Amino acid sequence: MKVLGIDPGTAALGYGIVERSGGRLREVDHGVLNTSPDLSLPERLLAIHSLVDELLSLHEPDFMGVERLFFSRNVQTALGVGQARGVVLLAAAQHGTQVREATPNEVKSAIAGYGAADKQQVQRMVQIVLGMAALPTPDDAADALAIATWVANTDRGRETASAAILDRAAVAPIHRGESGYERAVREAIVAERAERADKRSAS
Repeated sequence: MKVLGIDPGTAALGYGIVERSGGRLREVDHGVLNTSPDLSLPERLLAIHSLVDELLSLHEPDFMGVERLFFSRNVQTALGVGQARGVVLLAAAQHGTQVREATPNEVKSAIAGYGAADKQQVQRMVQIVLGMAALPTPDDAADALAIATWVANTDRGRETASAAILDRAAVAPIHRGESGYERAVREAIVAERAERADKRSAS
């Protein structure tokens, strides 16, 4: 299974591609498209569509994961995200790619164990789950990889992939035939707690 994750925006659009092979996930590609403020909105949307179209043609993902539009006090930002989502969804429809959507809180809960995780925590968990040598950057690309990872671990359309069942109050998540993803999340939570305990002991 291959998944393209998209973190939409007209000024900066993050993308990340993950692939499940032999029960484990790996990062295939990630990056950010930054559109120039000198470009008109139609030109920015065209650039976004062209990039997503190219990614879909090149990688031929089974699914696309896209951040769902949520209420924002910044109307301008919400409009920009909505417009970017529109051309992203159009490209997916043109390629016949199935789309899965999630709010940022849903993705953070699945990746980091709780919906209020900050950017650095999401980056760290994505790095661990995908076995990356370094933290994925920039933030938009890391968010896109997180969305792609969420899709790969929750979608049952083509493969039986169990989502991680996390209980942050316990040392380990609930076990139901633990997957590699669940094991990586559990180990990261244990390591994070050990690091915090060491800092408290030192102070």
